[in-house]
Amino acid sequence: MKQPAGVILAGGQARRMGGGDKGLLTLGGQTLLQRVIDRLEPQVAEVALNANGDASRFDAFGLPVLPDSVSGFVGPLAGVLAGLDWAAERGHSHIVTAAADTPFFPCDLVPQLLLNANTPIVLAATPDPERGMSRHPTFGLWPVDLRDDLRDALTDGVRKVVQWTDRHGTSIATFSADPFDPFFNVNSPEDMAAAEALL
Repeated sequence: MKQPAGVILAGGQARRMGGGDKGLLTLGGQTLLQRVIDRLEPQVAEVALNANGDASRFDAFGLPVLPDSVSGFVGPLAGVLAGLDWAAERGHSHIVTAAADTPFFPCDLVPQLLLNANTPIVLAATPDPERGMSRHPTFGLWPVDLRDDLRDALTDGVRKVVQWTDRHGTSIATFSADPFDPFFNVNSPEDMAAAEALL
């Protein structure tokens, strides 16, 4: 498999942070989004950003900005679809997605996803003492060939990522959660304080 394209998902509404773009919040002198770009860029062929609204607010990052093609803020699957459509135009067979509010995700995310590509879709996961394994559905390897199926699913009202991925055969790539879960994401001011402490 060729090196996939990377798509950073920043299309959410950040309600728990009072609205706005979580990715533009600063952690240790850098925006969350820049931290995510710096981790993802070396692992992929090229990077785009999925975000809605005025794209010019991301001009400083120099990335293509892909709005959802499905209206109504229907969740991360809409961002995956936008990324798949963009990647198809660019000649890529797969994308890897990462969330814009997750500054510590693994620097070997893409290699590990590729190593576990025994099924069409691969999602990142970490051990969870209560649930056994916790999947992280905004961190995955997605084939461009499934974009029309995903478009149909969104039109039919599918919103939960795993509701769609489980239809297609999904493997997991397991990452260590010691000393902390690398997919920790900043959803609240308390989370931002915790991220500062982790730095």
